[in-house]
Amino acid sequence: MRRITAAHLRHWHLTALTHDATLVVSELVTNAVQHAKGTSVGLRMWRAAHELRIEVTDGSPTPARLRCAREADESGRGLLLVAALAKEWGTSPDGTMTWCSLAIPEGRS
Repeated sequence: MRRITAAHLRHWHLTALTHDATLVVSELVTNAVQHAKGTSVGLRMWRAAHELRIEVTDGSPTPARLRCAREADESGRGLLLVAALAKEWGTSPDGTMTWCSLAIPEGRS
């Protein structure tokens, strides 16, 4: 999924977003795989005028949520990273999709 994301960003001339977008995709897809309980995982991205929208679906009705990981925990920080990098993020009303948007740098829209 990271390679697919990077390829789309090259095609859209948005390579300045590659690091942040691939990290966000990695975190959202990893969460979906861990919590999907055997359902398929989907990735959808599109470029709007001033933002890159990323959506990951997993079929699970349990919405993603921020967690407070302790220092020794090996997981639980993914959505904190997404929240730090994204302009905004959220989940669909039915909980099956987690999305975020990244601001397109000035002059790239």
